[in-house]
Amino acid sequence: MRLPGSSASPGGIGRCQLLSADLCLTYTPPLANYLLSREHSQSCRQRGFCMMCRMEGHVNKVLRSSASAIQPWAVISALTLTCLSCKAVADSYEAFLDVPLDIQAASSVAGALEDFVRPEQLDGENGYKCSKCEQLVTASKRLTIHRPSNVLTVCLKRFDAFSGRKISKAVEYPEYLDLGVYTSEAPGESLLYSLYAVLVHEGFSCQAGHYYCFVKSSDGQWYKMDDDSVGLCDIETVLCQCAYLLFYAR
Repeated sequence: MRLPGSSASPGGIGRCQLLSADLCLTYTPPLANYLLSREHSQSCRQRGFCMMCRMEGHVNKVLRSSASAIQPWAVISALTLTCLSCKAVADSYEAFLDVPLDIQAASSVAGALEDFVRPEQLDGENGYKCSKCEQLVTASKRLTIHRPSNVLTVCLKRFDAFSGRKISKAVEYPEYLDLGVYTSEAPGESLLYSLYAVLVHEGFSCQAGHYYCFVKSSDGQWYKMDDDSVGLCDIETVLCQCAYLLFYAR
């Protein structure tokens, strides 16, 4: 997909958060290719306003590509509970659109992912009701990624859940992310993702501030998009941001 310059970044709308998120979605290859196929509008039965139809029209205006359509899907997480008394194992699965990472105790995405999948012990009043033991027992709980998606969105939890104040600490993130060691399957097989967009928040809380983004075109060139301003930049600049959302694709 090509980056058509500043026409992709309309100015004057005063909604930098929505604009920056929209730009990251616009340059998400699987989603963009699906919308460029116009497959959605051909089968849409929604009466009145349809967000996907509107997004399809926007993407077709911004990107003029004849690439084949690949419809994206969500990440599937697996929650495994192991009773430490009888060793019974219970698995549950849930679909989610992004991987939320707590950065309070982590200085990198790799470290936050380690915390994300680290087993947690449930005991006492917070014990697990084992269906085999038929009582509250001490158990081990572990969350892993069961079915990875073609597109991975990583959300760095930069805002305090109570005060809304921003956590402005530096968190390292890679250009290439191997998710293989964080899946339900035995580690060993590489599951490599490549960074293609970064959403940045500038400010002190979730109630205020400014959003802008960095996106990567099909020729590998990175661009900074800040409202109606679009400029070239290098990967070193992209990787040193106080990122809020990271977009990866495989």
